[in-house]
Amino acid sequence: MSIRVQALTKLYGQQKAVDGISFSAEPGVLGFLGPNGAGKSTTMKILTCFIPQTSGTASVCGFDVIAQPLDVRRHIGYLPESNPLYPDMYVKESLGFIAGIHKIHEPEKRIATIIEQTGLGPEQHKKIGQLSKGYRQRVGLAQAILHNPDVLILDEPTSGLDPNQLIGIRQLILDLGKTKTIILSTHIMQEVEAVCNRVIIINKGKIAADDTLQGLRQKNNNNTLEQIFISLTGSN
Repeated sequence: MSIRVQALTKLYGQQKAVDGISFSAEPGVLGFLGPNGAGKSTTMKILTCFIPQTSGTASVCGFDVIAQPLDVRRHIGYLPESNPLYPDMYVKESLGFIAGIHKIHEPEKRIATIIEQTGLGPEQHKKIGQLSKGYRQRVGLAQAILHNPDVLILDEPTSGLDPNQLIGIRQLILDLGKTKTIILSTHIMQEVEAVCNRVIIINKGKIAADDTLQGLRQKNNNNTLEQIFISLTGSN
């Protein structure tokens, strides 16, 4: 299993942001859905070693997030919702900076591949601060996959993309999912239907559903994913 989560709990004071959840994930694209405040981002921050859990365990590629955080980070690529970038850096320069952090062999070659893969070619000599939101998202994605991680955690990766850009990035996520384990968090149900082969719905810190798209529909009168989501999480 690329990702294994067992009885994971995170407390903020008296509030349980994540409440004893367990799941595992293998290569493919896993849709991680839930209303705002359901515990999605908290779970992703635990998996990426940004914050520690209160109890339970989580591992990535066999490495424990508490005991072996550096090994976890080597095997994981993370695009957070906030997509923190250096606006004064040029696109290619920023990728070179990230390549240096990861000590990538033949960085120029790898950077050229990633620029082509993410469609950043026309913008590679611009400063990040001059880019549209859609292209900034691409830079964030490029940084996340530059070191060729086994696991990708993408939080709202297509935020701000126009319909043409959407198609390209969705195809890239599909292609990456053939060999990598991807957790994709999004509020766009069509996105999940387009790229995910499995869905976890989390609500109030607990897992409300964990199934394939087909399995979810069969259990819910062949309703749309949006209808299933609303029925499991309330209308919030």
